[in-house]
Amino acid sequence: MSRIGLKVINVPEDVTVNVAADHTVTVKGPKGELSRQFSDLITVNVEGNEVKCVRANDAKHTKQLHGTTRALIANMVEGVKNGFEKNLEIVGIGYRAQMKGNKLVLNVGFSHPVEMDIEEGVKVECPSATQIKVSGISKERVGEVAASIRAVKKPEPYKGKGIKYVDEHIIRKEGKTAGKK
Repeated sequence: MSRIGLKVINVPEDVTVNVAADHTVTVKGPKGELSRQFSDLITVNVEGNEVKCVRANDAKHTKQLHGTTRALIANMVEGVKNGFEKNLEIVGIGYRAQMKGNKLVLNVGFSHPVEMDIEEGVKVECPSATQIKVSGISKERVGEVAASIRAVKKPEPYKGKGIKYVDEHIIRKEGKTAGKK
């Protein structure tokens, strides 16, 4: 039994959900439009301002798809209504970020600045030299862009230098002098 798959998705008034014959769900809202094709094992029913996901059988694979499909549609509705945002922080002396057109330029301790192209549908801002804000309507795309920015220089465990999420806690290690007497 999928507890998440059985939950009903409440659709706000300014958001519309359409299901095509090829199991493509399109969600339109004030921030934009998202579309995604789902498996034919899960039937998506739109009744008024509620969306329900019904599975075809009780096979293990179908049960797995049930909760996933419901969660993805709920994230689509949330994204076109409010959008998603990830905040990153740069820790380290001389480490900084800035936007140059559609490129994010990171100076994070390498011999050269790292330039990253920002994809369509995701907005990246640098409110200050040590803060990066990634926002958009697709939770998946926002998370992937934020993870790729973080992967340029992950925080190290001794001083915590690198790029980290704002709410991330870095587990610190003691230095070499910790064991000496």
